[in-house]
Amino acid sequence: MGVKNPVTGSARGRRGRGRSDTRLSLGDWTAAALDLLVREGVSAVKITRLCEDLGVTKGSFYWHFADLNALMEAVADRWCAEQHEAVRVVAQLQALPVDVRLEKMAELLMEQQAWAVQLVVRDWATGNEQVAASVREMDQQIFEVVRGALLGLGFDAEQARLRAGVLVYAGIGFVFGRTSLPTPTAAELDAIMEILTTR
Repeated sequence: MGVKNPVTGSARGRRGRGRSDTRLSLGDWTAAALDLLVREGVSAVKITRLCEDLGVTKGSFYWHFADLNALMEAVADRWCAEQHEAVRVVAQLQALPVDVRLEKMAELLMEQQAWAVQLVVRDWATGNEQVAASVREMDQQIFEVVRGALLGLGFDAEQARLRAGVLVYAGIGFVFGRTSLPTPTAAELDAIMEILTTR
């Protein structure tokens, strides 16, 4: 995926497309680094690689950042800000009818791109407390949405807590097991949801 030119709006090519005269913004750099991180992992984010992908010289990088650590701090700031917005959106699910709420949660769980992002970000979180805090906040919010839905289905507080925990842990397990275990189909996921949400 190319990075859009902030002036023209057109996609700037990746490797081998030549140098760009357009000065990149801090947002361009963090977006490119985050995209690379999600696609290939934290270890892939290098100054030389980003400059090649964006078609600029290292001077453009050092205009904004003292070093790679400074870039990664900015990327963490950006991702955490995006997660705060995601937490807000998840919290809004509380206003939906119980069955719709659970259906929406299942849809989120089945998104392949979401799995890829979660896998990389959770790995990143092991070495970055800021990112780890955002992951914890999101997990807690998702747990509360699921627990609230189960309470709405008539489970008592203890059963709602236990079943919500199983569902949330299952979701995290799907993230880490998807490369070595069979990916659950939509029908299988429905069956799992039925087992855990039927009184």
